[in-house]
Amino acid sequence: MAALISGIVASKSTQLPKVAAKVPTGIKPESRVKRFARWLDNEHILEEVYFLPYAELLLAHLAVETLVLVTDGSVVGCGCVALMIHVLYKGRALPLAWRVRQGPKGHFPEALHIALLNLIRACLPEGTPVVFLGDGEFDGTMLQQTLHEAGWHYACRTAQSTVATWEGETFRLDTLGACSKPGTLIELKEVKITRDAYGPVMVLSCWGKGYHEPLYGVSNMDAAEGACRYSTVVFCHF
Repeated sequence: MAALISGIVASKSTQLPKVAAKVPTGIKPESRVKRFARWLDNEHILEEVYFLPYAELLLAHLAVETLVLVTDGSVVGCGCVALMIHVLYKGRALPLAWRVRQGPKGHFPEALHIALLNLIRACLPEGTPVVFLGDGEFDGTMLQQTLHEAGWHYACRTAQSTVATWEGETFRLDTLGACSKPGTLIELKEVKITRDAYGPVMVLSCWGKGYHEPLYGVSNMDAAEGACRYSTVVFCHF
């Protein structure tokens, strides 16, 4: 594993031939590729043994202040997509856990979102303050309920077509954008969202200066300004 990590860092790639070429041992690169492949294919090489303990140690040291976790889906090699969760540290997103499946880029099932969240939740010291950020894939009401039960704050993008109910009125979120202009931030509290009327939550319409249209989000934070400040990387620049 140490050789793999050093090769990945040196080659800036995860392709085994490129990684093997950067590992300083006396073995031929072709042999190193075979050894790496055997290591990766070994069913006894488990994340619970070789990776999560390091993630848990990292989180324990960072948990002295509020942890900011970011999750997203990304296209990876060989026609696969990865669902990943990261912790933000000094402007960098450090990967903590992921799940990979074959197929084109698209949304993962909400149950997989929750499973990945619970995996990291088990690695955190009790009582760690957490802010969870996600794009429009991560606005599912079951995921929001899981985050609420965990005691985490969250701010996630959502679609302009999301249905909300506030003070007895039901509307699409793009209704908020239609009555705003660049440089404005609209927040509504005690809102029920989707046809399932999940809530209460806060919904946001954030139209950053320089953008052509507003972005929309859901959050359980106390104030819209705090949600936007935390979620600049995935929500808006306001």
